[in-house]
Amino acid sequence: MKFSYFYDQAIARHGSQQEIAGRLPSVAANEQIREISDDRILAEITRCVFRAGFAWQVIKNKWQGFEDAFAGFLPIYWQQVPPERLDELARDTRIVRNPQKIATVPLNARMIVEVAEQHGSFGAFLANWPRSEQHQLLAYLKKHGARLGGTAAQHVLRRVGWDGYLLTPDNLTALRNHKLLDASPYSKRGAEQIQRVFNQWHAETGMPYSHLSRILSMSIDVRG
Repeated sequence: MKFSYFYDQAIARHGSQQEIAGRLPSVAANEQIREISDDRILAEITRCVFRAGFAWQVIKNKWQGFEDAFAGFLPIYWQQVPPERLDELARDTRIVRNPQKIATVPLNARMIVEVAEQHGSFGAFLANWPRSEQHQLLAYLKKHGARLGGTAAQHVLRRVGWDGYLLTPDNLTALRNHKLLDASPYSKRGAEQIQRVFNQWHAETGMPYSHLSRILSMSIDVRG
């Protein structure tokens, strides 16, 4: 199905091309992503892990406390942090005291350090990953990271400006309604179907994947 159909539906629901354009996410250039330091990558991963299944505003309001409690998220330190330090954090009122999510920080720090050893930095690793293979990047992050399944890793990529789609409920509804997805989006088959559709739309329109994703979500009638 041509993406123009969804674009027209989004305009019909939101009023104008200008309204659509004003709500599109920003996309970082590869050089900008390459320059993101590893501590900022760990910070964004931690932010998205803690936001999952939780009120986002609470994490936002406490974020400076997270920065202070995790001492700037330096991966080389957190990958081998002593267990007692994690125990202290589980009692730290500056953050959300969820021991299971706190325990993801050293695991994700270790992933970042290992990737940086091979690629120079985690930002360079992301910058070099083809946008046409986002589904494989998501699979990599889920396998090698902690609590990066579902949409968590997708939100990490969006926050650092990496050009990719989000599997929001609206987007999944649109894909299913138009017979573009007939499997679980997190199965191998479903992930490949979604990637194939977005690759086709990207080739058709020249639009960034993140713009295609946002417009697709805006094409759904939320009153539905």
